[in-house]
Amino acid sequence: MDKLLQTTLCYLEQDGCYLMLHRVKKKKDVNKDKWIGVGGKFEPGEDALACVLREVQEETGYTMQSPVYRGIVDFYCPPWPPERMHLFTCSQFTGTPRPCDEGELAWVPKDQVETLPIWTGDKLFFRLLNEGAPFFHLELYYEGDRLVRAVQDGQTLAL
Repeated sequence: MDKLLQTTLCYLEQDGCYLMLHRVKKKKDVNKDKWIGVGGKFEPGEDALACVLREVQEETGYTMQSPVYRGIVDFYCPPWPPERMHLFTCSQFTGTPRPCDEGELAWVPKDQVETLPIWTGDKLFFRLLNEGAPFFHLELYYEGDRLVRAVQDGQTLAL
């Protein structure tokens, strides 16, 4: 098995909206043209919290005050390497927003997120976030853009 890629993803929350990143700037990008949160890969020596604090600051200009660790999402989507994403939300942050070199940032009302081009599996964790679910673990298996299997806390979900 390939080495597990460790990443973070955060959804900043404000006035009933999530800060979303429309990934339109990179040519070779598994997330090309999709809307996602902000985050990225661990750097050597980082844990999930250090990584998400750095990535959010780099990509948005915001400094998070109280990020909340919401869950772990494992992605399997050959030929991309397996990825373990540490998922956070945060409603307390300071700073001045700035453009992101990976795409366009926009505040999107939470009830409109699912109308955007997002990964099918993202809809599963958005539901958990919106329900205020306790810490969760999702495993998402893709063939191309198609979600073929989802497991939440050890239980296979109906797709």
